[in-house]
Amino acid sequence: MRIVLTAHASLGSRLLEAILKQGEEVAAVFIPGGDPLKPSPLKTLAEENGIPAHEPAHMKADGVYEAMAACKPELGVLAFVPDIVPVATLNCPRRGTTMYHPSLLPRHRGGSAMNWAIIQGESMTGLSIIWPDAGIDSGPILLQKEVSILPDDTVGSLFFNRLYPMGVDALVEATKLVREGRAPRIPQDESLATYEPLCQEQHAVIDWTKPAAEVYNLIRGTSPRPGATTTCRGEKLKILDSGLISSPPAAVPGEIVLVTGEEFAVACPDGSIVVRQVKPPGSAKISAADFAQSAGLKKGDRLGQP
Repeated sequence: MRIVLTAHASLGSRLLEAILKQGEEVAAVFIPGGDPLKPSPLKTLAEENGIPAHEPAHMKADGVYEAMAACKPELGVLAFVPDIVPVATLNCPRRGTTMYHPSLLPRHRGGSAMNWAIIQGESMTGLSIIWPDAGIDSGPILLQKEVSILPDDTVGSLFFNRLYPMGVDALVEATKLVREGRAPRIPQDESLATYEPLCQEQHAVIDWTKPAAEVYNLIRGTSPRPGATTTCRGEKLKILDSGLISSPPAAVPGEIVLVTGEEFAVACPDGSIVVRQVKPPGSAKISAADFAQSAGLKKGDRLGQP
């Protein structure tokens, strides 16, 4: 089956390799936002296999539809791409386009599905392969896979350890179902649909008066990006790695209750957050211990104050 693959520059190479291994014919690869001066793993693999690799600034750019139509594709495969693809381009392949989304649709539509699932304290999520349409993640479902959200998962660990490799396999499975004429188109139940905005810094501000589990979920659900934000002595501080202590501290919310050579802990009303890695303003991420030492942080100091 003649396929056009649209994928992320770094994440798409594993998928291309798997599709080729299944014996499919890949007519072209589109890498939106790719840098022509800096070959990506996906572009390199495509060129090694004699596959044309296009790197438009975005999928709405002039000439993208025409380049895809010239390939006479039977199926489009869209994976790990935050770009918006025009409906005409989605419908260009004769059998349509399949797309990966990291949630159990219709829950968590939008570009930050994994963030919000963790922030909201869910213990189960998954992925959906859909037939995308003009809506936001609203097209019919081809297949779905479930996965647990572990108690200490961050967005990074959830994606790279499970949802990414599972997504590669699911897209390959979906491609086979399309080729064999067995791919369903199951309408999503709109009554169950939820949508959240892109998770940005304004959504990631820590309120130390909230329950410790809620704060912990916020930190996990914004790591590595955009990073949960608090303040230390009036300056912004992002917390990227943390742990949870359930026992109530004898301290006010935001107060430093422990400083060791490896970490420090911050009080919430019913527990504490153990801070292991932070990102101060204008700095790379560093260990909490290094930050505490350089900032002279001590027990009794408070985070989150103006």
